[in-house]
Amino acid sequence: MSWGRYTGLALCIAFVAFFSLRLPDTFPTHATAASIAGDQAVTLILALGLLVTLAVGQFDLSAAQNLGMSAVICTSLLVNHRLNPVLAVLITVAIGLLVGVANAVFVSVIGVDSLVATLGMSSVLLAITEQVSNFQFIGPAPAGFQNISNHDFFGFPIIAAYAVVLSLLVWYVLEHTPIGRRAYAVGANADAARLAGVRTVRYVVGSFVVAALFASLGGVLVAAKIGNVSPSLGPAYLLPSFAACFLGMTQLKPGRFNVWGTVLALLLLAIGVKGLQLMGNKLWVTDLFNGLALLAAVSAAVLSAKRTTWWKRRVRRPGSARSPKSSVATADRS
Repeated sequence: MSWGRYTGLALCIAFVAFFSLRLPDTFPTHATAASIAGDQAVTLILALGLLVTLAVGQFDLSAAQNLGMSAVICTSLLVNHRLNPVLAVLITVAIGLLVGVANAVFVSVIGVDSLVATLGMSSVLLAITEQVSNFQFIGPAPAGFQNISNHDFFGFPIIAAYAVVLSLLVWYVLEHTPIGRRAYAVGANADAARLAGVRTVRYVVGSFVVAALFASLGGVLVAAKIGNVSPSLGPAYLLPSFAACFLGMTQLKPGRFNVWGTVLALLLLAIGVKGLQLMGNKLWVTDLFNGLALLAAVSAAVLSAKRTTWWKRRVRRPGSARSPKSSVATADRS
């Protein structure tokens, strides 16, 4: 058994033990656990959408700004235009989906690299967000709308339950359906998947639409959670979401973007950040911790891939004790 895939779980246990001993009055409490669950739910929802695009070999750098734009638009429709909450949510999700369709057109139809296309789209969405908000906070949202995210569910914010349900849905689709297997095939080798009969363009388009759907849903939920929305809300979710996805790729199923690895990685990041904050560290520690975790995760993945490639070459080298030719020669001499 390869224990490297469970290092995230071991680190989670170590972090909990360390901070519980260091902060016995504040860290090992139900309030802290509920706070972590509620704070990270939106990040997890966004990360699940990014995970789908990463599974097919694409990047969506506009997802976080799509989330921020959706939060601003939804709150503006509720506060400034007095729309019914259901109608406001439907309009917000529809606009978010249009962003996913636009990304898909640029990448799949025109042929723009996904990093460039979604980076440009992120700037466009930022301009729309600033136009709608006029660079001002929007809110407060109606109390009934805020209950969507702030209602308790078995002692935890219900928004965390939404994130768990969506995690189960994405896990089932990616791991236990032909759609998921084909999506991973497209991400592994799009040309080979196309020759095998997989409609790769359809999966790329679908991944951007799913990422946009999850981003817009995350925007609606975060708007309900905080009530007053800032036009600069979205970008703060980008780094933690990508860090969770890439760190999760080193866990449980190394080398493969997977849902539960992402959940474990996000939990690890959240525990570390919360513990450092309770110890009195400055707010910039959050960005530092997430950035270092992302660099460490990607570096570990790259080094692991290089080590695997080196080992395979060594095994296949003629004369090697483990090479097939050497084994045959030894058998002949016997």
